[in-house]
This record gives sequence, structure tokens and C-alpha cells, in this order.
Amino acid sequence: MEGLDFKILVDADACPVKAELVRLARDRGIELVFFIDTSHILEDAYAKIVVVGQGSDSVDFALINQTQKGDIVVTQDYGLAAMALSKGARAVHPSGLIYSKDNMDRLLFERHINAKIRRAGGRHRGPGKRKVEDSINFEESLKILLDRQPE
Repeated sequence: MEGLDFKILVDADACPVKAELVRLARDRGIELVFFIDTSHILEDAYAKIVVVGQGSDSVDFALINQTQKGDIVVTQDYGLAAMALSKGARAVHPSGLIYSKDNMDRLLFERHINAKIRRAGGRHRGPGKRKVEDSINFEESLKILLDRQPE
């Protein structure tokens, strides 16, 4: 893993693409770090596993504290992705969406509106069931980020 100036950090509690991440990181010799809380169990011979307490957002804070410019963060959490982008890291959703300054405002606004609807007792559609295409899209997006030089 010497010579590469970035790593992949994963919000791994509910991450559906762990196997894909391990395979791609191992094939390219990239450091891979999974962050989980104590309510989860995860073992991997390649990846480093960081276990943190179950406090609210404890995984997010541990991950972002270890994020550096150029790193790749894998998360479903828009807030965590926004923090990663603000540190000069790159971020991708397990469905393959590459987070950017161009789409982050819209994503955070939609999250805010959905939270307001829930607080008012309303409901809205959640994410659809994961499809095989989501994993394919994720791998393609991750390869794009891996091949792109950090800015």
C-alpha cells in the first residue's frame, strides 16, 4: 500500500458493497478502512476495521476525523459525504452516485424536506430495494474515482 497518497474509508454499518470494496482495493493495493459501531461484527483479512461506540453519529465522526484530502469515502449519509467533500476528499454512494459540489446542495435540501415531512407525521417513499445494477454502478463509479487523480 506504499506510494498511494489516498485511502478508501467506508461507513460500513449498513454498507452493501463491502465485498466489491475489498476486491477492488486489494487488486489495486489501496488501503481500505471500514468503520463500524459496537453493535456490528465485521472481519476481513485485507481491510482495517475501526470499531467505535454506539453513540449518535459516532461512526461518522470517527471516519471524518481520519479523512484526508484525496481520500475516497463510501457512505449513504449525505451529511457525511458533504463533510468529506469539504475536506477535499471524494465521496461515493453504494448505488454509484458520485457526490460532488454540484449535487450536494440538492441532496441535502431533499433530506431536509423529507425530515420535515416525517416530523409533521407524514410519510414519503424510502429508497427502493437494492438491485444488481446498483452494485455494477457502484463498481464503475469507484473505478472512475480510483483512476482520477485527487484534486
